[in-house]
Amino acid sequence: MTPTIPETMRAAVLRDVADGMKVETIRTPRPRTGEVLVKVSACGMCHSDLHVISGAIAFPTPCVLGHEVAGEVVEIGSHNEHSGLAVGDRVAGGFLMPCGQCESCAAGRDDLCEPFFSLNRLKGRLYDDTTRLFDLDGNPIWMYSMGGLAEYCVIPSTSVAKLPGGVDPVAGAILGCAAMTAYGAVRRGADLRYGETVAVVATGGVGSNVIQIAKAFGARRIVAIDVADDKLAAAVELGATDTVNSAKVNAREAVMELTGGRGVDVAFEVLGRPQTWLTALDVLRDGGRMVPIGLGAGVQKAEVEINRTVRRSQSIIGSYGARTRRDLPEVVRMAAAGVIDYRHIVSRRYGLDEVAAGYQQLHDGQITGRAVVDMSL
Repeated sequence: MTPTIPETMRAAVLRDVADGMKVETIRTPRPRTGEVLVKVSACGMCHSDLHVISGAIAFPTPCVLGHEVAGEVVEIGSHNEHSGLAVGDRVAGGFLMPCGQCESCAAGRDDLCEPFFSLNRLKGRLYDDTTRLFDLDGNPIWMYSMGGLAEYCVIPSTSVAKLPGGVDPVAGAILGCAAMTAYGAVRRGADLRYGETVAVVATGGVGSNVIQIAKAFGARRIVAIDVADDKLAAAVELGATDTVNSAKVNAREAVMELTGGRGVDVAFEVLGRPQTWLTALDVLRDGGRMVPIGLGAGVQKAEVEINRTVRRSQSIIGSYGARTRRDLPEVVRMAAAGVIDYRHIVSRRYGLDEVAAGYQQLHDGQITGRAVVDMSL
């Protein structure tokens, strides 16, 4: 039975940075070629959204944020004959939405999809150069990824993966960014090998998943570095072998002591701040790889000691998301098998009407792990 799709829906709309997000009634979007319409069960709350909310990263307004969702497919656009998707499927949506046709996508580099960056990330549009969101008067509202902080969202079918029956449809929202980004960093960025040592600088939603995935890939030692003891305690439960509170001790000295004076093979930087970049580089061994994941607020720069990097053959390998079409299904399988404990990473659930307060708490560092907006609340 085809579900009834209402003409309007509720969404958290950002019209002005000074006013923040407010819940409005807008038109329900409809999918076009190569897209699906998803009734959202939950949407994760990510630090990347904070940069747009604060105006630190330029993005057109009015817009709807939210880029990691779970929900049910309720309508399928044309040219989806080979997608394997059907109305009624439970899915997770990945934030990095490959067009599937550009040179990078053809080479399997979904993470470098040119239309995603030039159309979606700069203009808030999908790949016919238009948005799917409009207010009640027909005025456009721009989309950050799929615009998941709403009751319904349109997602390119290249960016959804089916959820098995046992996957929580609310907590499972974080698979499309927090978990997929971590997987991309460990699998693609670091190319982590069994028995290597790892440091994870900043252990929030993405960092927590880096810890779990590094453990699954066979890391021998995983050092969690943060400034909050509660986050470090949670990191131990997820697989960290050691913790360092960098607000209390010198992180470099502590990690060197833990690793016999060598440093770690791979250091993941997950916050996007100059200070955490420096920490990640400081704990790296000769020949090691530093993998930055976190996005900075606006245009930020981090210092790199040139001679040390050159003489010690250290690598800095940026990692943005993952290769969605290949990696998101793997992340879902890891979650379904219990390898990624996504349920316990989700520490708070907010209703859509509470979204502004939730992001304020995220900004204030009051959330351990990940928070989600639960559309049932």
